[in-house]
Parts: sequence; C-alpha cells; structure tokens
Amino acid sequence: MATVLITGAAAGIGRAAALLFASQGWRCVLLDRDTARVVALADALPDPDGQGHMALCLDLLDPAGLAALADFRQPLDAVINNAGISDTRGLRLADMAWAECQRLMTLNLQVPLAVLHVLQPCLAPRAHIVNVASGAAFQAIPWRGLYSASKAGLIAQSRALASEWPERCVSVLAPGFVRTELVQHLIDEKRLDPVRAVAKIPLGRMAEPEELAHALLFLASAPARLLGPEPLRVDGGSGAFGGSAAFSPAQVPPVSLSASTRLRLCGTVPLELEARLQAQDTGSDAGCYQAVVDFSVWQCASGELVAALHAAARQFVQHALAPSSLTLILPQGPVSAGAQAAGDYAAARMMVATLACELGPLGFRVNGLCLPPEYPLDDTALLINYVAGARAQFLTGQVLVLRTEQGA
Repeated sequence: MATVLITGAAAGIGRAAALLFASQGWRCVLLDRDTARVVALADALPDPDGQGHMALCLDLLDPAGLAALADFRQPLDAVINNAGISDTRGLRLADMAWAECQRLMTLNLQVPLAVLHVLQPCLAPRAHIVNVASGAAFQAIPWRGLYSASKAGLIAQSRALASEWPERCVSVLAPGFVRTELVQHLIDEKRLDPVRAVAKIPLGRMAEPEELAHALLFLASAPARLLGPEPLRVDGGSGAFGGSAAFSPAQVPPVSLSASTRLRLCGTVPLELEARLQAQDTGSDAGCYQAVVDFSVWQCASGELVAALHAAARQFVQHALAPSSLTLILPQGPVSAGAQAAGDYAAARMMVATLACELGPLGFRVNGLCLPPEYPLDDTALLINYVAGARAQFLTGQVLVLRTEQGA
C-alpha cells in the first residue's frame, strides 16, 4: 500500500485530497495544526485493508512542530506540501511591518522545503513531491501581502529541487479560484465578489476542491514524471486570459468527476499509442464526458502548424457537444530550425490559450500536449487521458511539454 503525507489536510484542498487518496487505496498521513478536525478526518477515511491512517497534530510555524516531525520514520511514497496561508486584510505591503509579512512567507515558502529535508530519510527512492502553489505566482496580486511572492518563490524552489533530487518526481500544482471553506467565508462576509472572480475565468465558475484533489492524485502517479516541475495550472483558463472582456457565469455545468471519458481520436495516431488510448475509452456516447484528441498537427510540415491548428479547431467546434474537451497533440519545439519556425511554434502555443478563452463560455476546454518523437507509451496514454478527461474539467488553456525523463 502506497503512503502519502499531506500537510494542511484538515480543510479545503487538503481534506478533499485525503478523501480521494484514501478511496484509491492510499494510506494517508494527515498533518495539520487543527487537532480536532484532522483527527476526525483520519478516523473517517475509508480503510478497507485495516492499515490505519495517521493524524499528525503539528504547527509547522512552530519550530517545535518541525522538530516533532523529525521523529516520523515511516516510509513515504508521496509528500504533498499543501499547507499555506493568504493575507486577506487588504493592506499595502509598504504599510506592513516585516513581522506581519514573515508568518506568511515562512509557511508558504520556507516550510515546504524544511518539511522535505526533515522527511528525506523517509522518502522512497522514486517518491513524488507535490508543492501546491497558486495562479497568483504568475502575476502580482496587490493587497494580499507577500502571497504572490511566496508562491512564485515556491515554483522556483521546486524547479531547483527537481535538479537536486533527479531520482524523485517533483511536481507543482497551481490552482486558480477554488470554492474552499475560506473562499466561501470571504464570499459570505462580502469580502470577495464571486461575480467579479468568475468574470476572469473563461469556464465561468470556480473549481471545487475535489477537482484539485484529482490533480494532486495524478501528480502523485507515474505519468507526472513526464511533466517534471513545470506547474500544472488548474485554473479554468484564468491564467491564459489576458483580455478586458468579462466572462458570464457558466451555462454548461460540469459532469461528475467520476464520469467515464469517451475518447475520439483524430489524425494519424501511432498504432501502439492508439491501442492504449482505445483501451482507456470506457465511455459510451451518452452519459459520459466527450473528449477529442487531435494528432493532425503533430507531424505537420514546417510553416503549416498554425493553419493546421486552426483547421483542427474548426472541425472540433462543428461537431462537439458541450461539455467536452479538445486536446491538441503538438510537436515538441519548433518543427524545424530557424526564426520562422520558432515564430510559428510560439504563435501556436498562444493560439491554444486564445481558443480556450473563446470556447470556455460554451463549455469547451482546449489544451495542447507537446509530444516528443519518442515517449513512454503507457504513461503518455495515462497523461492524455487525464488532460482530456472528466477529472481535469478545470484545466484549460495550457500547453504541457512532455519529458522522457524528469529534468531532460
């Protein structure tokens, strides 16, 4: 039985992750300073094998908490650094004393690395490490203290850690707006306007914590090695959006995260990969999530990439029914050397983001997957299935670059 340690496990994304991991047969070690909630959660998790989940009631901002964690000596297959805080007081950084900033910076940036160093003797040789950052890491979010700075630092830290620990899989999850208990509390207190928040999200809604839990479960699995430490931005397309128009609330509701996925393959698909993808196609035409995976642009001639993408998008829109996804299989890097090819490739990546923003309000997701000429068949098929399928319904506007080995 695989074992995962989750920090910040008592509520929100951490709690949803604990419930999902346990339902999938993982033994969970839950760390949180909220003793009552984390103990109750550990007791409530499914435990069909009788191995027992564990609650660690520790405050990671207290040096004594980290010292106590050093006494933990059980093998770990995955660590999810989820604990973090935000600053919702609406103050300017320049008006805040350093002592007011330091607590957030410590928990969000210094603690994740400290936890990993303390737990290093427990980590399996090929353990998965998942650091939970934020969409705020990619742009300054004013009046929230050092939140953006801390999350930007966590992403850079994760990349450096992946180089230092190449035998392990270091991944980053960057959520967008998630309707956690904290966010709902801010909405109820009129401190967060959900209409304004949704107006920046092409999919027209916030994510549910369970959607981020599925992303964490995926990043703790073998195919995550194909992505390395580059952030997986599960944000409803808000990170791809750069315009001034506001989006309306979603008119097309998501399907169940447990729904089967109906894959439709387009273009010339390598035979062995096609067989593996078809084996994962467990859906029927009704009652499941519809997903198109288009290989028509993967090996197109230089100079034809943007036109081929446009044709694939038009074909998708003419035949797709919402909600559904389009996953475009792209070449890994410019299809040939030279400035023209480099320009075409960059334009194609931005085209994926543009399509996601334009089609999101209709209930469609658009992502790109850069596939190298050689790739591991089984893990690649699992990655495509995740990106295209029902578990990733808040993932859109992203271009993911596959690696044959982490750090390659």
